[in-house]
Amino acid sequence: MATIGTKRKEIYKYEAPWTLYSMNWSVRPDKRFRLAVGSFVEEYNNKVQIVALNEETSEFAAVSTFDHPYPTTKIMWIPDSKGLFPDLVATSGDYLRVWRVNEAETRLECLLNNVSRGMGKNKNSDFCAPLTSFDWNEVDPHLLGTSSIDTTCTIWGLETGQMVGRTNMVTGHVKTQLIAHDKEVYDIAFSRAGGGRDMFASVGADGSVRMFDLRHLEHSTIIYEDPQHLPLLRLAWNKQDPNYLATLAMDSFEVIILDVRVPCTPVARLNNHRACVNGIAWAPHSSCHICTAADDHQALIWDIQQMPRAIEDPILAYTAEGEINQIQWASTQPDWIAICYNNCLEILRV
Repeated sequence: MATIGTKRKEIYKYEAPWTLYSMNWSVRPDKRFRLAVGSFVEEYNNKVQIVALNEETSEFAAVSTFDHPYPTTKIMWIPDSKGLFPDLVATSGDYLRVWRVNEAETRLECLLNNVSRGMGKNKNSDFCAPLTSFDWNEVDPHLLGTSSIDTTCTIWGLETGQMVGRTNMVTGHVKTQLIAHDKEVYDIAFSRAGGGRDMFASVGADGSVRMFDLRHLEHSTIIYEDPQHLPLLRLAWNKQDPNYLATLAMDSFEVIILDVRVPCTPVARLNNHRACVNGIAWAPHSSCHICTAADDHQALIWDIQQMPRAIEDPILAYTAEGEINQIQWASTQPDWIAICYNNCLEILRV
């Protein structure tokens, strides 16, 4: 098994002023090594920073820093690889916020608040339940989906159309909200199946993976249920083959690979980690490679081509200087993976 990053300069590191939690790559081709990172501070004064690698000096620098009340549960850039939309980044926490990134500053464009309609006590109040995660639809960047602790998923419509002065105002509205699980929903992800616009899946505290179709929301399909009913925390679709997705349970050392054509039976288990797995990222350019990251300081890349034969060992490993809590594979630069641990962001050439 090889290790990541041994040849020429293959690892770049950025040290933030605070513990990092969420992070993601920009997808614009003119901003190759730009990422957004979010702090994890227990008080009500968190930050989001946009950082960029200067390829001449090999140093990361903070391009812009802005306030965010609670820690961001997820950060995502608009999936706009052609640069047709404004330069937007979204964050989830107490609300879904969409920010516009300018050269020197980043400003809030809209704050999307879904009044809770879930299973809690607050059905008739203006209480907004915290958002655990969200996903931005790659086929139609006007759609975002959020998951919440109030058992719901909400699909948002984003408009970037109205001209005010010389810039387009960005606004959003609830397209639909549904009770997705019996307990808290922890993650949501759009699938590329069937054109890639209407299908999404979610995971939650009830231990199930459920799949939905925006055209037929009265039905959902249970793809998997954890035998011990452990909460499922993360969900990631294979970027090249929409039949496969990966999930992980709370406090679990393994990642479960599912095939939607064979519901309820994992097609593979990736279980070389020696501590809780925190992140999963499929390769953007290959249907058979996936990266996992865990509290054992390791990021592991696996080749799952042999499924349904057991996948014994990863093909690449990287050991960081701390517990890795976040991993993202760059969609526009498939040679690069980013990880976060402690107050550090590292990007690794694979």
